[in-house]
Amino acid sequence: MIDNNLVVLNRQPTLHKMLMMAHRVTILPWSTFCLNLSVTTPYDANFDGDEMNLHLPQSIKAKVELSELMMVPRLIITPQSNRPVMGIVEDTLTAVQKMTKRDVFIEKTAILKPKPLWTGKQLFSLILPQEVNCIRTHSQHPDDEDNGPYTWISPGDTKVLIENGRLLSAHIVFMECGHHIAGQLYYHIQLVVNNWLMLEGHSFGIADTITDQQTYETIQATIKKAKNEVNKVIQRTHRDSLELSRGNSLRQTFENMVNGLLNSASDKTGLLAKRSLSDFNQFKAMVVSGAKGSSINISQVIGCVGQQNVEGKRIPFGFKHRTLPHFIKDDYGPEAKGFIENSYLQGLTPVEFYFHAMAGREGLIDTVVKIVETGYIQERLIKAMESVMIKYDGTVRNQFEQLIQFTYGEDGLAGENVEFQSIISLKPSNQLFERLCKFDLSSEEKYLRKFLTDDVIRDLYTNESLQLLDDEWKQLNEDIFNLRQIFPTVIHQKFFYLVI
Repeated sequence: MIDNNLVVLNRQPTLHKMLMMAHRVTILPWSTFCLNLSVTTPYDANFDGDEMNLHLPQSIKAKVELSELMMVPRLIITPQSNRPVMGIVEDTLTAVQKMTKRDVFIEKTAILKPKPLWTGKQLFSLILPQEVNCIRTHSQHPDDEDNGPYTWISPGDTKVLIENGRLLSAHIVFMECGHHIAGQLYYHIQLVVNNWLMLEGHSFGIADTITDQQTYETIQATIKKAKNEVNKVIQRTHRDSLELSRGNSLRQTFENMVNGLLNSASDKTGLLAKRSLSDFNQFKAMVVSGAKGSSINISQVIGCVGQQNVEGKRIPFGFKHRTLPHFIKDDYGPEAKGFIENSYLQGLTPVEFYFHAMAGREGLIDTVVKIVETGYIQERLIKAMESVMIKYDGTVRNQFEQLIQFTYGEDGLAGENVEFQSIISLKPSNQLFERLCKFDLSSEEKYLRKFLTDDVIRDLYTNESLQLLDDEWKQLNEDIFNLRQIFPTVIHQKFFYLVI
């Protein structure tokens, strides 16, 4: 094997085709595989001792198959769900979020010579292909902004507008520019952004998990209020004055109400904790960018760990009418049934730690059991369908030539080459479509005089210009008629899967 050889890498269990992909190798002096971080997602690989298999093709035909069918850039989009199966991760993802903030400026010296400032957005735009145009929103973007004056720009900097490749969507790059450019995009993002991160830095410590005193007191007050509400529900249940919810027994109604109160308190403490962190907090930066962690992690580290469940219910009685010997009999209070009011930062009491271990053990057991069950199901499905193939006439048949589908997937489309598009012209009525799209010069002269000179307006009213407008309107009518023939029953549908 030499540098630039094509090889197949495989990580088991091989559950989908992106678990066997073709790579070009660089020979290194040690005995471990080194991978670009972007491809670890489809492999579900990490660097804690995972084993992988490498296969070296033995013929020209095998090499051609690898380069045309199995190269990583060709497999960025999965046909299963028509979306990218890999992307930038970890450090790069955090750095992209930090670098493209509105208030981040980079001296041009860092790029060339003195001294104008470049924004992180401008630097990032150097990576994007010019053919890309799109609008996307951040996961934290408030929906009510879209209907007001902020259609094109967001006060909270949670909207991305890309015009002519200027600022991220690898899916759009893959569709518009091809797999090779999409692969280069991933490489260039990592090259530029990781170099910026080496200068800027990103470190996460205990200080990033400590909130202010007022937030801490509010969290404690929220938990105390929820516990008092639970005690009131317990008293109402003892007095038999609890109103039953529809279709539930007294015990089910009680448990549902208590769970609702405690989960609501956990959610509120999490929200308080997240709001208390500044935009420059390193913990929050990782969560907001999607690189690591979630809002639940912030909630449990700073707010409270929350209710622990076993088999979907609060901790059941294991001794004689109690969860642990340290509680009185028939204690249905929050502490006795697995509610952890402390955060990870504060530390858990011995009883809380015990309940937490119970819920964690159930998670480990479920993971092992589900892997076995789903693996066996997949094995049986593969065995049952191994004779099914697409014949040369396009039909899907088994070994007995029994017809299963007239065309693969009912539409014959390759999932990776389909776009999710909105066809606005399908929805309006003919009258509304005419009002929106037909330009009538006879009624628009006053409007035109606001921004056009008299010479231009005279040119517009020539027979040639009028004929051009008339031809355009006829073409629009013909297009919408054809569209309604293609999609006769989906007038109320917002989006459609269409071939590129």
